[in-house]
Amino acid sequence: MTADNDPETGFLDQLGQRVRTTRALRGMSRKVLAKVSGISERYIAQLESGKGNVSIVLLRRVAGAMGAHLEDLIPSAEPIPDWAMIRDLLRKASPSQIAQAKDILAGSSPLAPRRASFSGIALIGLRGAGKTTLGRMLAKKIGWSFVELNKEIEAQNGLSVAEIIALYGQEGFRRMEQAALTQLLARKELMVLATGGGIVSEALTFDLILSSFYTIWLKAEPEEHMARVRRQGDLRPMADDRSAMAELRNILVSREPLYARASAVVDTAGLSVDAAAARLIDSVRPVLQNEARSFGLRSVAL
Repeated sequence: MTADNDPETGFLDQLGQRVRTTRALRGMSRKVLAKVSGISERYIAQLESGKGNVSIVLLRRVAGAMGAHLEDLIPSAEPIPDWAMIRDLLRKASPSQIAQAKDILAGSSPLAPRRASFSGIALIGLRGAGKTTLGRMLAKKIGWSFVELNKEIEAQNGLSVAEIIALYGQEGFRRMEQAALTQLLARKELMVLATGGGIVSEALTFDLILSSFYTIWLKAEPEEHMARVRRQGDLRPMADDRSAMAELRNILVSREPLYARASAVVDTAGLSVDAAAARLIDSVRPVLQNEARSFGLRSVAL
């Protein structure tokens, strides 16, 4: 049997791809993952290339370091695109909610159409996309409040994002991120929300964003993302990593299918701040008019 059709070799290749993709979704460099998991960077490189026949114990450590579920790394056929979100919802559901879900799936309970309350506009994308700068400009233009989700998380927990991750890991940070978003939505006020680049890696939180906001992916070229981050003096979590650009490209490739679920895409590549802001404002005109009619909101003149 050749390596090409060896099922075990294929399994290890898929396992390595899943580890690499999950790491990129969370914005972790290989060096950071090695430090958090206590597994050598060389071994992680072998694992991601499909050459490491990892034990289940070590794989569990890798998953835990990334704040992922172990089963997310095991190659398998997921039946539907939203499987991860549905699985996480089931994990949190009460027995009565599970029973109701079973009735609906069995066709014995009608699905009631519902629409989430419109909470405003959410901006997603990699660090350096301009979510904070352009978000503030948009909020000022339309007269809504501007909220930076990471700042809300820090304010609610009395710790910086870096401190939260250091103390509680990726999984702990994602729990706090979801809690902060839930509290923001409970305010019932319109806002322009700037999210963290990795929010798409948590299925339930990202679904809450998509269902509550008109979501816009701010897109740029990888070189522009990196240049903007360097100008901000912020290289986390890729500081001192000579392969930072390769890591950033890997993160972008892994997240692109999720970013693409946004309601709209605004490409800011090669644009000045003012030109990018104008393009963003143009992109929200139709939705502001539509939501004003649907919910009886005050029409915004743009």
